[in-house]
Amino acid sequence: MLRRTLLTVVALGVVPARGGGTSPGVDLSGLPHARVTADARRGELTIELPAVDLPAGAERGDHMGGPQPPVSLARFPAGGAIFGFHAEVVDAAGRALPAELIHHFNVLDPTHRELFLPIARRLAAAGKETGDVRIPWLLFGAPFERNETVVVSAMLHNPTPVSYQGVRVRLVLNYTAERRPWPLFPASPWQLDVAFPVGDKSFDLPPGRTVRAYEGSPAVPGDIVAVGGHLHAYGVSIELWDATTGELIWRGEPVRDGRDQVVAVPVGRLYGLTRLGAHIVPAHRYRVRVIYDNPTGQVIKDGGMGVVGGLFIPDRDVSWPRVDPSDSLYQVDLKHYLREASAGVAEPMMMHH
Repeated sequence: MLRRTLLTVVALGVVPARGGGTSPGVDLSGLPHARVTADARRGELTIELPAVDLPAGAERGDHMGGPQPPVSLARFPAGGAIFGFHAEVVDAAGRALPAELIHHFNVLDPTHRELFLPIARRLAAAGKETGDVRIPWLLFGAPFERNETVVVSAMLHNPTPVSYQGVRVRLVLNYTAERRPWPLFPASPWQLDVAFPVGDKSFDLPPGRTVRAYEGSPAVPGDIVAVGGHLHAYGVSIELWDATTGELIWRGEPVRDGRDQVVAVPVGRLYGLTRLGAHIVPAHRYRVRVIYDNPTGQVIKDGGMGVVGGLFIPDRDVSWPRVDPSDSLYQVDLKHYLREASAGVAEPMMMHH
């Protein structure tokens, strides 16, 4: 049976949403605008943030040293359904720079809530280890409309001895054009983080084995069709459990390079010929758990992070819930994302769908 969702990537900020609404209780009119271009032939939307200079060694323990691109608004010049993405970074001349300069690139919708929390929904995110993520375009896609606006941000760091000028970070979205009979299943991104509910998602990593976890219940029932994860160096695994039944839904182990750096966490595809995905319900609790093994003998400042996320298809005739702008968690979280909560603190990280 085909499941469907009334999910829409509605207009954000000061742009009217369908039905005449606006972003609830938030004035985003002062944000700069990112550059957004559409290549209909290639089926690509590119969101590019304003340029910054990135000095050599711009890295602190929190991974966020050096200048950062501003949180910005991005308006889509086309409509359709997103089925893939990747992040990239270039210098002032347009030459590709090392992917290790990108910590993450986030896209936020402040008018709809997250699946597991009443905070603003993260629509997409990519990091250096994400790579080129794609899902079957015929089956799944996240809908968006022409002229809709999202809030975008990125964090860069530069552990290399080389300085770069005019650095521009981009998120390239692969999409199917509007008015097509596919994808068959409109889907929504979701996330679950060991550092929920709000605030910075990194934590200090002590020597030896560390286990961190968080539990929550979804606002609506539906199917998780894809899941991925994000962790830092010395991460052993990241997992998603049905805490009510004790069932392991997904476990990811990082892929490392020759320097033992995390370069990827494989995406789990939970759909198949006999099922749409892993069904979850509001009556159950679900747990994200991350495991680290720090061999350095030292505490690594902000060295840990653990978040899972993916694609979710609500049950038939279920609408995606909107936010309650008076909710205290929503207010604190959005200010944190906009970097108003405290100077120099990274906004929450939603991982790869």
